[in-house]
Amino acid sequence: MSALREAKGFVLDLDGTLIQRTPTGHTPIAGAKELLAAIRYSGRPLMIFTNASHVAPSVLAAELREGGLDVSDDEVLTPVCCAISFLGARHPGAGVLGFCTPATHDRLAKAGIRLVGLDDSVDVVFVAHPSTFDFAELEHAARAITRGAPLLTASYVPAYAGANGPIFSRGAMVTAALAKVGRARPAIVGKPSRPAVREIVARLGLPSRDLVVIGDDVALDIALGNLGRSHTVLVQTGITGTASLQRLPALQRPGETVASVGDLVGVI
Repeated sequence: MSALREAKGFVLDLDGTLIQRTPTGHTPIAGAKELLAAIRYSGRPLMIFTNASHVAPSVLAAELREGGLDVSDDEVLTPVCCAISFLGARHPGAGVLGFCTPATHDRLAKAGIRLVGLDDSVDVVFVAHPSTFDFAELEHAARAITRGAPLLTASYVPAYAGANGPIFSRGAMVTAALAKVGRARPAIVGKPSRPAVREIVARLGLPSRDLVVIGDDVALDIALGNLGRSHTVLVQTGITGTASLQRLPALQRPGETVASVGDLVGVI
């Protein structure tokens, strides 16, 4: 646990790590409030990185505060934040066809992303968390991909942790369809990806090797931390649970494993 005491900052997952989400709301996991308080008392910064990409970070932060977690708006990071930075750096001015909620569509537009539709030429396809989709739009995107348009996705894991079992990812479903028909490999901009590591480093102002990444998913949180050579801690309250870790690829092996975030409070 010495890595937690020596860390200069913390990146924490949300679902399955700090909260359990249900169709009607969410409940903080035991020890989550205390862990956030302990990090703040230590004077070190934290970032809550969720793969939720249907609403803005400020909305998620407000929901967390209402549920009893002390979180500020600028402490919440989503894949859409990473996508905005990535598109601005790698594809400035590109026409982006987005599969996302109306709220995320508006957020992308306000960030200066040039969003296009069925009657427009498509330079980049970006899949977040769509509430609905249209087959004509899906086909338009697939044709653009076959002509060379990059396929970006917020996340490509099939599900994330919910209180009553896995919650399937609509974004992964749409991405898989486009990848199959367009014969393309999706580029992830959320967890785990190098664009996400760069976004964390830029926001916290710390090298990724000086951070601790805490989460419940070896394919998302632990892989993200290992990409940046951060110290990683797997909690067993979410989607990975108590599954055997011996056969995991190196990128998904945690530095250490604890039952829940409550076990970390006394060592921060």
